[in-house]
Amino acid sequence: MHFNPPLEEGRLLRRYKRFLADIETSTGEQITIHCPNTGSMFNCMVEGGQVWFSRSSDPKRKLPGTWEISETPQGRLACVNTARANPLVEEALRAGVISELNGFTGLKREVPYGEERSRIDFRLEYPDGFAYVEVKSVTLGFDGTAVAAFPDAVTQRGAKHLRELASLARQGVRAVQLYCVNLSGIDGVRPAEEIDRAYADALRAAVAEGVEVLAYGVYLDHEQVYIDRPLPVRLS
Repeated sequence: MHFNPPLEEGRLLRRYKRFLADIETSTGEQITIHCPNTGSMFNCMVEGGQVWFSRSSDPKRKLPGTWEISETPQGRLACVNTARANPLVEEALRAGVISELNGFTGLKREVPYGEERSRIDFRLEYPDGFAYVEVKSVTLGFDGTAVAAFPDAVTQRGAKHLRELASLARQGVRAVQLYCVNLSGIDGVRPAEEIDRAYADALRAAVAEGVEVLAYGVYLDHEQVYIDRPLPVRLS
């Protein structure tokens, strides 16, 4: 996936009210842009650090741009626009990059399912049935380790999705939790127990019920991002 139009570079001044970020562009202009990330963005940004943003040509938009990439305190790059994760996964699915899910004959997005009224990110159709795939975007890294973690804040919604997947697995339906690790310099992923123990417990319980857990990393720079490799998931 190429960023189109090309991203512009800036420097982060502050993020606030969850969806707003003040930046200074490379030309010295100070603007407020949209932050498309509902998480805490813990260890994902640093004031004064580099950012890259997409600028909109829509005159009706209140904010001129959208924050896309952040420099982390560890010097990595993070794709902080969580809306990119599903298109990245779909691109990789259709290209056969996610080998564990190859062979599907149909793909549908945002399909309603489950006892808790959820929507699955992807429902893949195979000759012998369906696979339900839930996608989570991972951007949390730590000093001294190349293992990313999820979530970066307590997520009751994420635990609900795991319960829904576990219910499918108990019924004999293929259920998959897929972590799209939108962070450079990473060679594995794990549940962030120190942030959300309930989510980590729910993940292990889902695996015990038969839910498959996959993780894939990305190639990321200010011109493009794409899924390029599988990563091990460390549950303990």
